[in-house]
Amino acid sequence: MKDTNLLISDTKLQRNAKFVKNAFIDSASISRAKHFSFDSIDYEDVERHDQFYRDHKLLLILFRVLAVMPILRSSPGCMTFSWKSPATIYAFIFWIFMTIVVLIVGKERIQILYTTKQFDEYIYAVIFVIYLIPHFWIPFVGWGVAAEVAEYKSSWGTFQLIFYRVTGTSLQFPRLKSTIVVVSIGCLLCAFLFLFALSFFLEGYPLWHTLAYYHIIITINMNCALWYINSRAIKTASTSLTACFKKEVLSSYSANVISKYRMLWLNLSELLQSLGNAYARTYSTYCIFMFVNIVIAVYGAFAEIFDHTESPTDSYKEIGLIVDGLYCSTLLFIFCDCSHNATLGVAKGIQKVLLEIDVRQIDRKAKSEIDIFIFAIEMNPAIVSLKGYVNVNRELLTSFISTVTVYLLVLIQFKFTLN
Repeated sequence: MKDTNLLISDTKLQRNAKFVKNAFIDSASISRAKHFSFDSIDYEDVERHDQFYRDHKLLLILFRVLAVMPILRSSPGCMTFSWKSPATIYAFIFWIFMTIVVLIVGKERIQILYTTKQFDEYIYAVIFVIYLIPHFWIPFVGWGVAAEVAEYKSSWGTFQLIFYRVTGTSLQFPRLKSTIVVVSIGCLLCAFLFLFALSFFLEGYPLWHTLAYYHIIITINMNCALWYINSRAIKTASTSLTACFKKEVLSSYSANVISKYRMLWLNLSELLQSLGNAYARTYSTYCIFMFVNIVIAVYGAFAEIFDHTESPTDSYKEIGLIVDGLYCSTLLFIFCDCSHNATLGVAKGIQKVLLEIDVRQIDRKAKSEIDIFIFAIEMNPAIVSLKGYVNVNRELLTSFISTVTVYLLVLIQFKFTLN
């Protein structure tokens, strides 16, 4: 009996030792992956394979024109930010000029809050004041994170070069360039149509007041487009990686092939995580802005509809509030949904291929590499996190909906009590 207990204890110790060994090997593989990503990198090669930069170059130019993200391509394969660069100086001058316009318009909008006694005009005035606030965030959420964004953009070039070295094929993004052109034009048109819809349903709104809002609305739209493009690019990269890995591993079952693709996948996972970290400030404030707008717009629309049932009028100002609520809800949905799709593609695709491998046909070393690969996926989950404050996925969207519902119930109950 004692010998049996000793045997069981010895078996457990061996299992624990094997687990620790695998964990150590996985840590070593992660270290090798990071070293491999920067070892013997020729930036001329990076420039040649950096298709993602060439495809979304228009988007970067538009952000520089809007004075939001003054990063430049300083050398082949390298994006940089400098406070003394021409792009930053232009951004500062443009921001100062627009600040004067925003303050003039904002002063008149705030004055309406003290003079009007009509509920609908008061709600509109609040919304128009809130839409001016993102202008003052630009130095904090744009210029303040520009160095991190430049590093993230540069890492795309390095990843694409490593992708080429591992798979033997260049990473391509089908129809991404044409999509960016369409999306950019759509962002401009949506800004004009949105401001027209809001101002049309507000009496006595001077047309020149819209000058303070165009760059703000366009920036909000472009931020949503930027997140969509980055998420789509990561999803495309994960799909291509999975396809190449499946084709190569099923033909050779080589441990060396599995090891190389593990390093490549770790680079892709790190790229996905750096997306959230680089834009953490930008999209944290973005979510707060959307949440406040949705609550106020939906509350105002409900209150207007309720007032119409009590005393019917010919006013249709609630339509503008509904448009505002739908607009912000759509942008928030795109932000959460495309992140969910990107993380799902990175995690599930390669894992499915690993689980489809028939372990009876491969040697012990290849089996060990598969175990390490699966362990690496579990220990490095593909998650888009805004520096740990919140994970961007569909769960974030549902939590927004539940929170908005609670606030609306409280506000509507307060409205009924006042009536």
